[in-house]
Amino acid sequence: MPPPAGASTEEDAVVVVAADAIATSAAPNAGDPEPQRDKGRRRRKKKRRPRAPTEEELAARRSLLRWACPGREVASDDGQAAEAGRARLRRPRVAVELHAHSACSDGTLSPAELVERAHRNGVKVFALTDHDTMAGVPEAVEAAKRHPVRIIPGVEISAVHSPSDESGSGAEEPVHILAYYGSWGPARPQELERFLAGIREGRYARANKMLLKLRGLGMPMKLEDVCTIAGNGVAPGRLHVARAMVDAGYVEDLRQAFSRYLYDGGPAYATGSEPTAESVVQLVCRTGGVAVLAHPWALKNPGAVIKNLKAAGLHGIEVYRSDGKVSGLSDLADTYELLKLGGSDFHGRDDKEEPDVGSVDLPVLAVLKFLEIAKPIWHNAIREIFASISERTTDLNGSNGFQRISSAGDFCIPRHSSEDPELTSVSEVEVLRTEVTDIVLTHQ
Repeated sequence: MPPPAGASTEEDAVVVVAADAIATSAAPNAGDPEPQRDKGRRRRKKKRRPRAPTEEELAARRSLLRWACPGREVASDDGQAAEAGRARLRRPRVAVELHAHSACSDGTLSPAELVERAHRNGVKVFALTDHDTMAGVPEAVEAAKRHPVRIIPGVEISAVHSPSDESGSGAEEPVHILAYYGSWGPARPQELERFLAGIREGRYARANKMLLKLRGLGMPMKLEDVCTIAGNGVAPGRLHVARAMVDAGYVEDLRQAFSRYLYDGGPAYATGSEPTAESVVQLVCRTGGVAVLAHPWALKNPGAVIKNLKAAGLHGIEVYRSDGKVSGLSDLADTYELLKLGGSDFHGRDDKEEPDVGSVDLPVLAVLKFLEIAKPIWHNAIREIFASISERTTDLNGSNGFQRISSAGDFCIPRHSSEDPELTSVSEVEVLRTEVTDIVLTHQ
């Protein structure tokens, strides 16, 4: 089969075909009722019975639950699960949420309330990924102590992607990078916090630009009001501007504010001082995190963005949504050997159509693959953290444990090395403990 027009290599051909598939899934043909009815009939005829889970899936589920809930017995009998699968189970599932926002950025629930909601929904692994801040992570960690919920410290970092082809064609577009860290946090917390603080400062200038555009459209508002809506210490974003528009009576609801004025490239849209997406990916890798491209289906040219970010060190892309897997993006992930992840992107808006926490059905094998990539990265981050704090440590007080406080402005999580589930065996803990002791003694 010849490659699509304009495709110079096999890789480019895959990208073009994948892009077509993404466009098709994002905008189904709703104007032709006859084919739609025929398609519905075919679906009804082809409805198949759920398959039984494989041994690999069952083993992945056990492994994931052991990691998510250490010290707790897995409440599932594999034999019964396999038998249930023959009758009704599609595949074993562990509810995982890798993309959610709290009131520390543009969500409505506090981090603790968000963790409570996740627990009620059966979530076992939860990543808090507020925009450009990790301020809510300590509260989420504290709330999770009351439930069998494993917290992954995360952040969604704002960036821009500029076309890098020789012709220079194409427009700059906003890109968001999800960063996932181990329970000890980033290896270089001060560097990360300085980077995020610069982005947050730019959000104030961006909000002011949006307000100027809205004023020109006959909708005057004050920045002070938007900042009040955002809350103390929270950098204002589009959602806060949208809420101010609702409060002022300019639009009926948040959906209307975005669909008419604040969408990417809309009449009131504005950019801030966001860094390049490549520099963000490199920063995440440098600070001991896993870098994942958020909601690539919203990009104008996802193939080009993914190709460039893979070269910068990208680990994965969001492929799964609450309505299923985006096949075109799955193909791109395969092409560039990237992790296939996803999350609800929950904000707690007053919107019945917003996916709830834990609603995205991530396959256990996809989550296990994520952990296989993430654990060595997080493990190396712990080594760097130990090396860093050992330079400032003068007294171990004869303790066999080793307490560390990771502080990056408002991000602070205490942990004990001997209990850290990132370390997969007792022998690894002892090796690390020996290395830390050697480092400390060397620097004394």
